[in-house]
Amino acid sequence: MTELLGIVGYGAYLPVWRLDRAEIGSALGSGGGRGTRAVAGYDEDSTSMGVGAGLAALDGAAAPDELVFATATPAYTDKTNATIVHAALALDRGVAAYDIAGASRGGIGALSAAADAAAAGRSTLAVLSDIRTGLPGSSDERDGGDAAAAVVFGTGDAVVAELLGRGSATAEFLDRWRVPGDRSSRIWEERFAEGIYRELAADAVDNAVKAAGLTLADIDKVAVGGLHRRAVGAVGKTLADNAELVDDLAATIGTTGTAQPGLLLATALDSADPGERILLVQLGDGVNAMVFRATEALADYRDRRTFPALADQIGGMPVAYPRFLTWRGFLDREPPRRPDPDRPAAPPAARNSEWKFGLSGSRCTDCGTRHLPAVRVCRSCHSVDHMNRQRIVGERGTIATFQADLLAYTLSPPLIGAAINFGSESGAADGRLMCEITDADPDALKIGDPVEMTFRRLYTTADGVHNYFWKARPIRVAKG
Repeated sequence: MTELLGIVGYGAYLPVWRLDRAEIGSALGSGGGRGTRAVAGYDEDSTSMGVGAGLAALDGAAAPDELVFATATPAYTDKTNATIVHAALALDRGVAAYDIAGASRGGIGALSAAADAAAAGRSTLAVLSDIRTGLPGSSDERDGGDAAAAVVFGTGDAVVAELLGRGSATAEFLDRWRVPGDRSSRIWEERFAEGIYRELAADAVDNAVKAAGLTLADIDKVAVGGLHRRAVGAVGKTLADNAELVDDLAATIGTTGTAQPGLLLATALDSADPGERILLVQLGDGVNAMVFRATEALADYRDRRTFPALADQIGGMPVAYPRFLTWRGFLDREPPRRPDPDRPAAPPAARNSEWKFGLSGSRCTDCGTRHLPAVRVCRSCHSVDHMNRQRIVGERGTIATFQADLLAYTLSPPLIGAAINFGSESGAADGRLMCEITDADPDALKIGDPVEMTFRRLYTTADGVHNYFWKARPIRVAKG
């Protein structure tokens, strides 16, 4: 019997902030529209959101042999962003990590590459992340959305969605483009590309369905994504004659570019019954199609996950349009009055990467005291080098005390500094962490509030060095 090949884990990450599109029209007199879009916070980028999605995908799935990170909006060029994701996920050194960057088609490309690697015997985590930005009042600003998704491909009984077939159709035509250094894309007249996409979609879908040994009549769910909204609508309308059309979340989250095929898969799999066949179609400089079949293992996998499902992350906190423009760099506002922070140095960051990126402390093997960050000498019993590394990512803590600082350096004042207690089964404090709190209203915070840890960018220095670390945030949603 042939071993199953397909998805063994998946997850999604949506930032908490939502921009009401009507605010755009109110401020500018044009643009805007109905619904909301997801907005990455001032301290988030494609890398940090990718970490959130990766944590969700690995919840209930075995660690991968490889990692591929795809984004059209990389935080770094000439440096591999995937290695930051790798460190934050605390993956083994032997796990290779690569970037696919520059175009939104890289998302579906990462899924295909991960499937190929799994077929060759190397389970692979594909992390897809994007921050969609357009000029104020543009359709990209209105329709875009920020998000990340992650999918683990592997083989065996753990497969929750078997990959049945793939198809692709590629052509060179000028649809959208952005030269290095530009903050927004340029788009050709929409009617020009729509016909090309419809023709390419017909070829890619036909190839994928035939490779799966099926016909379109055998498909139960169809998920269609892409940045060209007219073409996505036309292709979806054609394919929905035979199957249920999966919500692309454009009305509530926006069109998420590189991340969209992963989000579509998460949406489809979160509601799929065993045996249902899912057709994923992604438009962008061509069309790719993949056919999956949900397995009997899917329901059990969904039950044992601890991270919230995508549907439970749809709601969020409103962000005002001026603040959104500030975060995106389109509104230059008065900076904090304290000096800019110093650049983090490479040597100590490398020496302490297990703490800085992996948030790994130490526990004394003699008396059980936990230290955050890790130390060699126990502060309780003073034993030396009797320590085990212990990662606190995934644990929940409580606010012991906090302070809101209106003068500290931040793009979103006030900066909220806090002491976070992590508890043991007995309820006693079991480690304390000093850190920032993010995604929170300081007036609504209370001592004792539960928090979770989230990977963020603390700041970026004048010479372009991103200083990443973990912050606490109030618990957003429970698993649903």
